[in-house]
Amino acid sequence: MADGTAEANDRAEAKSADDGGVDGGDGGVDGGDGGVDGGDGGVDDGDGDGGMDAETNARDDGPPPHVRDDAADDVDYRAHPAAYEVGRGEEGVFRVQPYKSELLPLWGYADRETADRAGEGIYERFEAYRAAGDVVGMDMARKYLQMGYTRAMRYARYPGGRKYVDGEERDPEHWSDHDKREAALVFSVWLESVRNDEAYRRLKARHRAHA
Repeated sequence: MADGTAEANDRAEAKSADDGGVDGGDGGVDGGDGGVDGGDGGVDDGDGDGGMDAETNARDDGPPPHVRDDAADDVDYRAHPAAYEVGRGEEGVFRVQPYKSELLPLWGYADRETADRAGEGIYERFEAYRAAGDVVGMDMARKYLQMGYTRAMRYARYPGGRKYVDGEERDPEHWSDHDKREAALVFSVWLESVRNDEAYRRLKARHRAHA
């Protein structure tokens, strides 16, 4: 039976982000297994999101609104795409609206079947964003696919998804959770499709050039 506990914790984390909580835990930018999965993942971390334009950031010398703990969802990034800076990783994945509301309900990684549905649904949103020329939406779809991979791989390699116990790093297992390993492989395929998409690469480069 698929274990939904991990996903339930992640959705609670998303709610915490709405309430001003920290984007962390295992997600956002994953300090240990994220993006590049050092030994076993095979998915290279190439992109993500970053800061915010100084003109639109109320704290010119501070972090952007989609990273700040006290400013969750305070910018409509579809209406103000220039406020979004493409960078690296999964930062802001639970904060950038309206995309979080559109993508989070599609996301899950309990097992291969769940990942198949999630990957297909998120990729369909990616295609819709691409048709609209919405590079922020495209990049956010990429983040949710990447987060599906990194979260699933963490649980695949570490019992209960816990990389550290009592401050000590655990040795990874092959595999602690085979369902999560299968889910991670599904997400890696969708993720590479997005990263190699020519329209995404072109629009991302243009967005960075005008940041």
